[in-house]
Amino acid sequence: MLFNSLQFLIFFPAVTLIYYLIPMKIRYLWLLAASYYFYMGWNARYALLLLTSTLVTYLSGILLEAASGKVKAETEEDEQEKKAAGGATERGKEKEAAGGMTEGRQADSRSAERELLRKLIVAGSFAINLGILFFYKYYQFATDILVRLFARMRIGLIVPRFDVLLPVGISFFTFQALSYTADVYRGEIYAEKNFFRYALYVSFFPQLVAGPIERSKNLLRQLAKPSVFQFDKAREGLLLMLWGYFLKIVLADRISIVVDTVYENHTQYEGWFLIVATVLFAVQIYCDFAGYSTIAIGAAEILGVDLMKNFDAPYTARSVAEFWRRWHISLTSWFRDYVYIPLGGNRKGTARKWVNRIAVFFLSGLWHGASFHFVAWGLLNGLYQVIGEILLPVREKAVRLLRLHPSTIGFRLYRTAFTFILVDFSWIYFRADSLKTAHAVMSSIIHADNPWILFDGSLYQLGMDEKNFRMMLLCIALLIAVDLCSRLGISVRKILLRQDYPVRWMVFVVSVIFILVFGMWGTQYDANSFIYFQF
Repeated sequence: MLFNSLQFLIFFPAVTLIYYLIPMKIRYLWLLAASYYFYMGWNARYALLLLTSTLVTYLSGILLEAASGKVKAETEEDEQEKKAAGGATERGKEKEAAGGMTEGRQADSRSAERELLRKLIVAGSFAINLGILFFYKYYQFATDILVRLFARMRIGLIVPRFDVLLPVGISFFTFQALSYTADVYRGEIYAEKNFFRYALYVSFFPQLVAGPIERSKNLLRQLAKPSVFQFDKAREGLLLMLWGYFLKIVLADRISIVVDTVYENHTQYEGWFLIVATVLFAVQIYCDFAGYSTIAIGAAEILGVDLMKNFDAPYTARSVAEFWRRWHISLTSWFRDYVYIPLGGNRKGTARKWVNRIAVFFLSGLWHGASFHFVAWGLLNGLYQVIGEILLPVREKAVRLLRLHPSTIGFRLYRTAFTFILVDFSWIYFRADSLKTAHAVMSSIIHADNPWILFDGSLYQLGMDEKNFRMMLLCIALLIAVDLCSRLGISVRKILLRQDYPVRWMVFVVSVIFILVFGMWGTQYDANSFIYFQF
């Protein structure tokens, strides 16, 4: 079931209405049933994968807490024995001291064994979940690499093939479930005893298939204490959903017409056609993914649940590192907390920090897709940051020599534009269907010699007429204005909600009409899918 489908426009109001009418004690059961129904709309059999991931991580949490409880109990028992030994007579002190040392070593041994058990539980949970993810998403990619390697050595390798469909959102719910296991191991969250409530945490339908990737510390605690209906939160959530629908249906789906036309015929549309399409793809993927996340956050807010912010005006960033602090925040922070920091982060020297950062972006590229062009996209973004740190002293010296002032608007605009160019260049690897295609597109862009297509009306021949093209540019200008306000700390949503009652309702009504009139509807425009569903 898709957010921009008629089914969801019926499903969500019905779920919300029943949710607030039934007793609070059973609301989580209703949301759980609705979430599984929502997911089974794609492929009912793959709900078993969701259930398996849920069961494995639920049991891992229970086992981890049990092991931690035994360690704590043994520690308290040892403390009591030491206190008892401290009150002994002088005659037996030497003997008891020797015995205390032996008991201390035994206690340390038991503690080490328990810690090893806890690590094995975590390893087992990760192995099973990542094993399922590997089979469905990376098995064919990995076996193809092996076959090619053996072929170069003139060895014929035959591996079994499996015709399986990639489950929708498997990367998202797998990472969310694994973060719970890690959080329980670290002691940052309790082990949820109620299986059905935990199952809702993994399958909560607004963010199930494309994020945000929530943390147990935030979502699980909210699900344990459902809130009463709050008109203000519902109103804010509705406004967020409308903005998300605008990004997706009005902008992303309209832009995709031009981008798909050019990229799918990149040998025909060369030079400046590809430059325009690449710039537009940067806007398309932002609107598509941020649109989905915004709808999800708004829907959850109507249900009384606060999800984390997933995008924060990323194209206003003044460095690639800042861009990644603003883009897909839930995934970036997941890799930071569960990969980068455990690898050592920046605590083990500069060289190790750079290696860790490259490793994280390699995994990020692989997370997005089982293909070399996704890996190249991830590695390129990692290299951007490493090279940026290496050249930082040179850049600072150049600024001083040229007497530039970093606080001026011109200098900040330059940094923003340069960052956008770097990020947009990397999007070529993301949008192309292979490394070969990506390199062909880059070559054509580098040798671009047809700038006149920007002025002679050729852009109106890319699947979209002039009126729709101009509408697209107008909507992009609106997006830029809203993001600039966000960058300056101005919340357009809060400004609108502070207006008088008639003004607020006029905004809601006009927004709905605008989306219905100017949104791209129907299969002709391929408006029925979100880009990040494939991940």
